[in-house]
Amino acid sequence: MDLPTDDEIRALHERFAPGPESFELVWTHCRIVRDLAVALPAPGADPDLVRAGALLHDIGVYRLRPGEAYIRHGVLGEELLRSLDLPEPLARVCSHHTGVGITRDDVRDQGLPLPPGDYLDETPSETVIMYADKFHSKSHPPSFLTAESYASSVSRFGPAKVARFTDLVTTYGEPDVAGLARRYGHEVR
Repeated sequence: MDLPTDDEIRALHERFAPGPESFELVWTHCRIVRDLAVALPAPGADPDLVRAGALLHDIGVYRLRPGEAYIRHGVLGEELLRSLDLPEPLARVCSHHTGVGITRDDVRDQGLPLPPGDYLDETPSETVIMYADKFHSKSHPPSFLTAESYASSVSRFGPAKVARFTDLVTTYGEPDVAGLARRYGHEVR
């Protein structure tokens, strides 16, 4: 699979970001998710896909129109990467990293503004990127999350989502976010 280099991915972020603040926020987050994902034990994952996918997983944020639901950033990213003829496994990372997975029933029952379908991690590479993404937020100010704080946050979507996250923590362990928090100057909550 022909995957873009880190420099090529950075150039894509610069090309599609609507401004320098948006670029800095999203590019920094994607680098953090990459750092987390490549450090996690992920048997069966493709390390090159994990690197590139983590760096591109949120590129769809730049395509959101004012007032558009944030949850759409994944499908927008997938559409963007497909339009650039990037490999399908890389494009899928964008739409399959949100929360701990979105099912067709979630889309219907919650009235989510997504095409009907399942947006679930299906490969070890998708899973480790999705999991790593749970430990950093682009909130204002950006911050790192502990497993406990993410579990508390995802509980609003029901016990099945908490159980799924708990299973991921058991499988991958909780990453040490303290060192990255110091490196990037973000708080841990």
